[in-house]
Amino acid sequence: MKPGTNKLPMPHPKRGYMPRLWSDIWKEWDLYLLLVPGILFILLFKYTPMYGIVIAFKDFNIFTGLADSPWVGWKNFEKLFTSPDFALVFKNTVIISLLKIVILFPLPIIIALMLNEMKNMIFKRSVQTVIYLPHFLSWVIVSGLFIDLLSTNGGLVNKLLVSLNLEPIAFFLDNSVFRSVLITSAGWKETGWSTIVYLAAFSSIDPVLYEAAKIDGSGKWKQLWHITLPGIAPIIILMFILRLGSILEAGTEQILTMYNPVVYKVSDVIGTYVYRQGLGNQDYSFTTAVGLFEAVISFTLVIVGNSLSKKYLQRGIW
Repeated sequence: MKPGTNKLPMPHPKRGYMPRLWSDIWKEWDLYLLLVPGILFILLFKYTPMYGIVIAFKDFNIFTGLADSPWVGWKNFEKLFTSPDFALVFKNTVIISLLKIVILFPLPIIIALMLNEMKNMIFKRSVQTVIYLPHFLSWVIVSGLFIDLLSTNGGLVNKLLVSLNLEPIAFFLDNSVFRSVLITSAGWKETGWSTIVYLAAFSSIDPVLYEAAKIDGSGKWKQLWHITLPGIAPIIILMFILRLGSILEAGTEQILTMYNPVVYKVSDVIGTYVYRQGLGNQDYSFTTAVGLFEAVISFTLVIVGNSLSKKYLQRGIW
């Protein structure tokens, strides 16, 4: 304030978003330049193919091309919702995905908590390495391993059952046990990799909190409940919301390498159904409609999951 005046100086007007953005780009042009390859990749491989969505509303013919194929409106979606095959496929997809969430989602959290309490670093690192290595194997290799392991003709598991005077089990031909094979193999392959995410999240927890808890007389369980779990809660919520977005995926690649017509009744999911109809029967319009339906449901689940998380847990991914 100037002497002799009682007027406050006018605040400097805030700049708009675009001027601030261009100013930041000008100052950090080299960092923004590094974004260009990633942006081009997303535009080329993620956004450009979205034009193909129009196939869902056309009677697409590969010989006449996309532009000349006649429009059919919602006909493919009507076929989708009235198809008895799709009703079974949708049911299988939801059941398998929910089983994986309920059984497999907590496993990496539990394993990470156990590894975090280990004091022997050599043993801890060894276990950590062993459990996440299967992630780097393709599903073709993993399915081959499980087929050999669970085969009725010389498989190790069935040999053990026979030695115990029990009947051998046709794991890949029995509708009542095939889903358990899918859950077990998915857990063996991916649990270790997810564990790494939670182990990394522990590093963000301030060690002073544990020291203060020990001084107050808190045991391991109280520290776990009041410090560790709240400390990794944002990562747990993030992983869960992302998992909701892929609930209709259900592990298509895994099932394609493991299933057979005998167990279609309990294992045919949206992804495998689209594969058979699209490539096998060349019904591209119908399978595009199925894929669009799956994408819309997945997007909706992510939005709803994030909204509920922000409402009740005051945390979200945006």
